[in-house]
Amino acid sequence: MTLNLVPGVEALVDEMTAWRRDIHAHPETAYEETRTAALVADKLASFGLEVHTGLAKTGVVGVLKNGDGPAIGLRADMDALFIDEKTGLDYASTHPGKMHACGHDGHTAMLLGAAKHLSDERNFKGTVVFVFQPAEEGEGGAKVMVEEGLFDKFPVDAVYGLHNWPGMDIGTFAVKAGPIMAAYDSFEARITGHGAHGGMPHLGVDPVVAAAHVIGAWQSIVSRTINPQDAAVISVTQLEAGDAFNVIPDTVLLKGAVRSFTSEVRDHVWKRMAELAEGICQGFGAEFELSLHRSYPATSNSDTEAGLAAMAAADVVGHHNVDHHPTPSMGAEDFAYMLNARPGCYVWMGNGPGEGGCLLHNPHYDFNDRALGVGASYWVRLVESLLPV
Repeated sequence: MTLNLVPGVEALVDEMTAWRRDIHAHPETAYEETRTAALVADKLASFGLEVHTGLAKTGVVGVLKNGDGPAIGLRADMDALFIDEKTGLDYASTHPGKMHACGHDGHTAMLLGAAKHLSDERNFKGTVVFVFQPAEEGEGGAKVMVEEGLFDKFPVDAVYGLHNWPGMDIGTFAVKAGPIMAAYDSFEARITGHGAHGGMPHLGVDPVVAAAHVIGAWQSIVSRTINPQDAAVISVTQLEAGDAFNVIPDTVLLKGAVRSFTSEVRDHVWKRMAELAEGICQGFGAEFELSLHRSYPATSNSDTEAGLAAMAAADVVGHHNVDHHPTPSMGAEDFAYMLNARPGCYVWMGNGPGEGGCLLHNPHYDFNDRALGVGASYWVRLVESLLPV
């Protein structure tokens, strides 16, 4: 495969690799990315950018202005996961129970490399806002940054994000307009019956039996009430009930998650979950309560920006290496909050085959350093194409 890496970026690969491995060895989880944030802020300042810290506690924003023109935002996430690393690498995590198992170390290094090159060359006209975001992994750092005035303090016309993707070859991208990552919501449901002796079930109201019917009925919501062209997943992942083998318990607690791609499907699923469960439990003489915890919305790319991102990616890897019709993932991504506030696009970049457990959120994962030049070149070409001199 022939790649069209930006020459100045290609010369930075060794430096980006050193940054990436240093961050990898010192993983920090949500809102505790103090060392990583300090490293990012120091690098941006040394590149000559205007640096702002403290947004969403540990977030860092670098502003690079070169004349009058439009403004765009580029975002990288910085946080790690609560996972014990098992890679055995020389630069493996030095913090037990924490590791960069999703490649945010690579995302940060690539955006730093792009910032350095763009500051050195200034082959654009306008403003680039480099957003280094904390707490992507389940804590909604993007939401906090937006709520704390990210785009009020640093106005942009559009915002762009990138994630490495194991299973896609190095030198490939995937991008599409519309939803590319799912909305994610969690729930807790309580079914209350009446406890009784296991040998005398007629004297009680068995919430376990009611729960079994509820779980089965919930699966019919997707298969029988949602257009087959749409998609949703209802997963009951925890069932808590009882303390003894011969006692029918008073209550059952169900926990799980729902994923979807549109607000209409999302709202429909929750409505039908409540209606079905309430009806079933009433039939059994039990009571039902549902607590919904809305989390990340769907990550949905705007049409124009998806097309512009695809062209920038093609400039680096060639048109035939850009997948314009990827199957959306049921994984969730809090960059969705930024896309709800501004038009923009989120792309996937190949990280290699994912062999030997090198998959996202796996203790054997490691970001592929061969992708650093590809990702940083994509950022540079995107800026140069959107903010032409």
